[in-house]
Amino acid sequence: MDARKSVDVHAPPDEYYSESPALRTPGVHRSRSRNYQRTYPKYVHAGDDENNGDEEESVPGKTMSHRRSVRRRASIDDKTSHPRRFLVDIDIVEQILLEQEDTSGDFQITVADSGPKVLKVPTASSGGFRTFEVRGTYMLSNLLQEMALARDCGMNQIVIDEERLNENPVNRLSRMIRTTFWNGLVRCMDESGIAAICADPKNTKAGARPIIYVPFDDADAFEYYRGVARDLHDLHIKVVRLPRNITPQYVKSINDEFGILTLAAEVSRDAGGRLVYQPLPFVVPGGRFNEQYGWDSYFEALGLLVDGRWQLAKNMVDNFAYEIRHYGKILNANRSYYLTRSQPPFLTDMALKVYEALPAGDIERNRAWLRAALDAAITEYFNVWMCAPRLDEHTGLSCYHPTGIGMPPETESTHFDHTVQPFADRLGISVDMYKGMYARDEIHEPELDEYFVHDRAVRESGHDTSYRLERRCANLATVDLNCLLYKYEVDLADALDEHFGGKFAWTGGRELTAAEWRMRAETRRQNMNKYLWNERKGLYFDYDVVLREQSVYESVTAFWALWAGCATPAQARRLVDVGCRKFEVRGGLVSGTEESRGRISLLRPNRQWDFPFGWPPHQIMAWYGMYNYGFVDVARRFAYRWLFTITQAFVDFNGVVPEKFDV
Repeated sequence: MDARKSVDVHAPPDEYYSESPALRTPGVHRSRSRNYQRTYPKYVHAGDDENNGDEEESVPGKTMSHRRSVRRRASIDDKTSHPRRFLVDIDIVEQILLEQEDTSGDFQITVADSGPKVLKVPTASSGGFRTFEVRGTYMLSNLLQEMALARDCGMNQIVIDEERLNENPVNRLSRMIRTTFWNGLVRCMDESGIAAICADPKNTKAGARPIIYVPFDDADAFEYYRGVARDLHDLHIKVVRLPRNITPQYVKSINDEFGILTLAAEVSRDAGGRLVYQPLPFVVPGGRFNEQYGWDSYFEALGLLVDGRWQLAKNMVDNFAYEIRHYGKILNANRSYYLTRSQPPFLTDMALKVYEALPAGDIERNRAWLRAALDAAITEYFNVWMCAPRLDEHTGLSCYHPTGIGMPPETESTHFDHTVQPFADRLGISVDMYKGMYARDEIHEPELDEYFVHDRAVRESGHDTSYRLERRCANLATVDLNCLLYKYEVDLADALDEHFGGKFAWTGGRELTAAEWRMRAETRRQNMNKYLWNERKGLYFDYDVVLREQSVYESVTAFWALWAGCATPAQARRLVDVGCRKFEVRGGLVSGTEESRGRISLLRPNRQWDFPFGWPPHQIMAWYGMYNYGFVDVARRFAYRWLFTITQAFVDFNGVVPEKFDV
């Protein structure tokens, strides 16, 4: 153990647990493997003396005749003055820990578990005779996590360093994100990763073959994935070339044929003319996802850049440019059922932030990359957001309005039963029969068609679901979308001036100037002031382009105007004054007000993007917005509230950080 004194106690798991080859389990690969069997050896659970436990409870193999009553500890306990190191057997200690502390049976140690929250851990070097005490939810859950990480590294015994267990939670969370969590979220559509990526939890069709859809004009991808299908013949992969014109009717026709869509790759030919095809790794929003999502990727990129992972962030921009070029838009995610649906547009800001982080060695190459990324963003701007059906000509503002038809196929089979039931009852048939006939166009119901247009629009907005948008989203010129498009216009104007001499030869067919983009931004700002800003209430509101009136729903997305920079200083002061009173709560910023959400009941359940929930994008956009207008103290207060909420969850719930919180 002395040799470990030179090892950084807070090193990444693959470094920290690679120092003792003798402790490895032969032939163990680095993949998560846990023993979920609920039988345990009769071994140490608790004792009286920290280093010399009662012999009956400390000797391996001894049967316990009784268990001592141990007082429960809080989530975090004081550090000892001199952190210690102990050699422990992973399998034995993990089973003891789970038996005593995991009272909920979910293989985690949380504040919800009713165990005593103090464990006498037997040391392997003493044959279990000597023990050391680990106290509190936080340290016990860290012990469980560290043993799992060590097992991933092929270890069957590890040296537990007390400093690693009682590390400051903020430091531990930041370190785990930087050294472990990112790595667990990386996916790649190469031969080694395609099996995992093809797996889709939304695909419940029995015996379904994995399908890889390739753009019509990407011959290299088609060649590569046909080769992958041959090499991985046991997976029975089907490779399908998409039509040149991907229509809503075609997308509906493959509703029963779920598949993954190809993304960007580095492509070349070797000396013999053989294809060298290297798909670009990317990051997914969470462990259960295997595809690159739209607006999630922007916020992931912000974190990747903070942690120096610029290459992954750059890959994700390249994937978006590929989607625009081959699928016509940045997709909700690269699955076949998302082909008609986009998500909130962040590409200009994302590309510019990545560009600023690129190594400075090759200026011309970096500028060429930025040119390609901005060219894709301009194409998206004109072909997706500034034309029908998303552009409202009367207001000059844009709406979320995907072009898909019919019932979204990726939902659970019973998801729309409550919606379809009244229509089925009118015809005197079952819900399942009605859904089948509707899907085959044997029934035409305009009211239901409109419902699904709005349902898809809610999903395109990224705010699925919320009473702010339900049954009307495609008719709303939302504050969030138009703030994002204003930011596109300002970003493009600034980028053209700073990097391209004030003009840009867009591949869409004409030259664009910085002056034109500034004029577009000013026009949008004036339209937002006319239709979205409410001086009396001091907030921005969504505008219904059909009813020609403002929505009355108070949403924290009003703060996005500060992120985009489209509010005047006077509007900003009013917005901050009103918005803080309405949206700032103990845990951060809440999505909307309780009054706007309305009463909740069994027939009107809560929606996850409404009160009382808070989400990371809303927090981050507000922080940047407050800084933009000089409200630094407010930004710091917002950030502290949210980071405290995250850290508390990390401490109390086994190192888990969920996607949203009841704030």
